[in-house]
Amino acid sequence: MSERLAMAAGLALIITLVLGPFLIPVLRTLKFGQTIRDDGPKRHLKKAGTPTMGGMIFLVGIIISALVTAEQPTSLEMVTMVGITLGYGLIGFIDDFIKVVMHRSLGLRAYQKLIGQFALAFILMWVSVHWLGRGTDVAIPFTSSHLDLGWFYYVLISLVIVVMTNAVNLTDGLDGLAAGSTMFAGLGYLVIAVLAASQGGGVAVLGHETDMAVFAAALVGGTLGFLRFNTYPARVFMGDTGSLALGGALVSLAVLTKSELVLIVIGGLFAIEALSVIIQVISFQTTGKRVFRMSPIHHHFELGGWGEWKVVLVFWSGALIFAVLGIMAYLPTLG
Repeated sequence: MSERLAMAAGLALIITLVLGPFLIPVLRTLKFGQTIRDDGPKRHLKKAGTPTMGGMIFLVGIIISALVTAEQPTSLEMVTMVGITLGYGLIGFIDDFIKVVMHRSLGLRAYQKLIGQFALAFILMWVSVHWLGRGTDVAIPFTSSHLDLGWFYYVLISLVIVVMTNAVNLTDGLDGLAAGSTMFAGLGYLVIAVLAASQGGGVAVLGHETDMAVFAAALVGGTLGFLRFNTYPARVFMGDTGSLALGGALVSLAVLTKSELVLIVIGGLFAIEALSVIIQVISFQTTGKRVFRMSPIHHHFELGGWGEWKVVLVFWSGALIFAVLGIMAYLPTLG
């Protein structure tokens, strides 16, 4: 298995590194430039015009690598992971296209994005429960307990899927932050998928479980390669095309490895980013006061005087810690 995982990560890394120098000039020529919020940190204004929608770079690397190196590339698990990742990426692409190409600053309306996201969440859960026999039980992190939720599984886990996917999108506000944080979360899921394969994990058959690890390895390699172009100062941004796709990749791994609630631990950094936005909105609407200087919370530290690179490094460290905690949360669930 180790050779296959190394091949998946390496191939995704190479494809991303090779594709970047070709696609970035194309995005620049097409004037697919990023617009910057006027109310954000002033130092970000110089980033205006930086090519966006660069998520296509690592998406190509991840998908090709996963399919080429998978033991069973046409298995329902692999098709589902690829399909859900591309589905969320498509929602992001349409949103980016409307904002960048059609110059409509709001992009897709919130309800339009949510309809698409919940539809994909339902498809993912339906395939997992009814076609792959995963069931409607959830593992309780840090314990050996499992709770069968019945029909409520679709309600709770759809919310987890949509919230965590959008949380990755919210994290994409500093150069390299979302890509690096997803890389660490992907490492966490690589370990979880390997553990599921070695223990049987109660899900699927060995070959399919191995391919979930292959997909996670490709996710790690693709995001690592993208950091070559996306760390400060970024030559390209991933856009919603990339951030929603990364969220889709993580939630598909979570559902298919039956670690839906563990995702909240592994993606703890993303959860904190989303929570900071929720707290800020509720506080401002109820009291007229802001809890943070600006949300998501990475901007709070920027406006507090931290340099962008410092914020990213500290948050990456947090993402790594959450990934380790996520693995620890998953181990007892194997029983």
